Amino acid sequence: MIDGKKVTAILLVAGNSTRYGQNRNKNFEKLNGKAVLAYSLSVFAQNEWIDDILIVVKNEEIEVAKELVENEKLTKKVEFVVGGSSRKESVYHALKATNSEIVIIHDGARPMIKQEYVTKCLENMKDFKGVSVGVKSKDTIKITNEEGIVVQTTQRSNTWLVQTPQCFDRRILLKMHETYEKEDVTDDCMLLEKGNYPVKMIEGNYTNLKITTFEDLGIVQNLME
Repeated sequence: MIDGKKVTAILLVAGNSTRYGQNRNKNFEKLNGKAVLAYSLSVFAQNEWIDDILIVVKNEEIEVAKELVENEKLTKKVEFVVGGSSRKESVYHALKATNSEIVIIHDGARPMIKQEYVTKCLENMKDFKGVSVGVKSKDTIKITNEEGIVVQTTQRSNTWLVQTPQCFDRRILLKMHETYEKEDVTDDCMLLEKGNYPVKMIEGNYTNLKITTFEDLGIVQNLME
């Protein structure tokens, strides 16, 4: 708990791993002898402010996820939620499966998350309804129209590459999911932005990579070594 509020960590592993290109879920791939998901699971399980963990997984992979959790011998309660057809739908399923005041959402395929960023994210929930870890862009970002013509150039000092974890007031995020049910969003912060709730960005680390392609697995392995 933080400030008397219960905290649930939500780990998302229900994606199709289409871009991974190996016809299997990247979250259960071995990385230095350990499943990708196990790394972030261990970090969240060790955080003193997190009360329990929800793993959002495909129905046909629940047994695989359960076996992984059993092997980790965690002290925190871990439950499983069947994911939806999209990331947004998977998060919505998880939000309805818990009554915690605060949720912290993380991509299972980001195994290099550091404990300090989980804590920073939760600390900032004292002042905000939404918080996200990210890194400043090292490159100049151009925004174009549908024809590929530049319409805006962002300032690098104000341009962020969004990562996870992301923390939210569960009640507000659930309301935004239901209010903007038909909206296509790529992360939950966008929903709070649509509802005019300020979202706080905190600086993380460039090594907090998301494994998307098979090549990414090798990159993360090299970083770990």
